[in-house]
Amino acid sequence: MSAQQHPDSFVDALRAELSRTNFAGREVSLAEGALVVLGTCALATRSGRPTDFLALGGIGALGLVDDLLEPRQRRAGRAISKGLRGHLGALRQGRLTTGAAKALGIPALSLLAAAGAPAPRGGMLITTDAALIAGCANLANLLDLRPGRALKTVLPPAALLAAAARSAGQRTAGEGRTGEGERARSGAALALAAALPGALALPTDLREHGMLGDAGANVLGAAVGTAATRLLPAPARLGLLAGVVALTLASEKVSFSAVIEQTPALAAVDRLGRRPLPPPTGGTGETGTTGEER
Repeated sequence: MSAQQHPDSFVDALRAELSRTNFAGREVSLAEGALVVLGTCALATRSGRPTDFLALGGIGALGLVDDLLEPRQRRAGRAISKGLRGHLGALRQGRLTTGAAKALGIPALSLLAAAGAPAPRGGMLITTDAALIAGCANLANLLDLRPGRALKTVLPPAALLAAAARSAGQRTAGEGRTGEGERARSGAALALAAALPGALALPTDLREHGMLGDAGANVLGAAVGTAATRLLPAPARLGLLAGVVALTLASEKVSFSAVIEQTPALAAVDRLGRRPLPPPTGGTGETGTTGEER
C-alpha cells in the first residue's frame, strides 16, 4: 500500500510546489510556464544555432529558480527586492538575490545568442542585439501581472516576425545571399518557438488555471527579441530597443496595470477572454501600484 502512495505523494508535493495564488485570489500553477520553456527551447533547436537553445534554456532555468525560491524566502521572512533598482541595490549590499542573478545572467545569455547568430555582425551591433534580447525578456516578465497580458503582448510581434521571415527568406534566396538567408530561417524558427507555445498556453492563462511565471515570460520575450535581431534592419532594432528601455525605466515609476485600466482601449484588450473578478472580499483585487503582484 505504501509503495502505491509514494507516486501520489510526489505528485501532490510537486503540485503544491508549483501552486500560486494570483491577483484575484485564484489558485494557478507554474506548470504552464515550465511547459512553455520546454516547448520554446525544443522549437528553438530548429534555428540551426545551438547557442539559441543554450541561451533560452539558461534564461528559463534562471526564471524557474526565481519562481521557486522567492516564495520560500517570503516564508522565511527575508526581504524581497523588487524591480531592477531593488535587485541592484541588494547587490550593492552584498546580497545576491534570485532577481539579481537574473539581472546578471540574462544579459550574459543574451550576448551568447547575439554572438552566435548566423552571419555575425560587428561588436557594437552584437552588443545592441544582446541588449534588445535581454530587454524583451525583462519586459515580457514586467507585463505578466494579469492573466493573458504578457501573451497578448508577445504573440502579435511573434506572428508578424514569422510572416516577415517568410518574405525575407524568399527574397534572400532569390538574390543568393546565403548568410542573410540563414538569419531569416533562424529568425523564423525563433518566432515560431515563441508563437506556438504561447498560443497553446493562452487559454490556460486566461482561465486562470496556470501562469507563465518568470520562467515562461522571460523565455517568450527572449525568443521574440532574438527573432527580431535576426529579421529586422538595424534602424528598426535600435528603435525597438529604445522603446523597450523607455518602458522598462517607466515601470520603476508607474504601474502598468493602472495605466492600462485608465486607457479604455487598452483595458478592453487586456480583459478580453479573461474571467471576471470574483466578488470583493477585502483582500484581493487590482493593486494599481508599482511592484504589484500577479
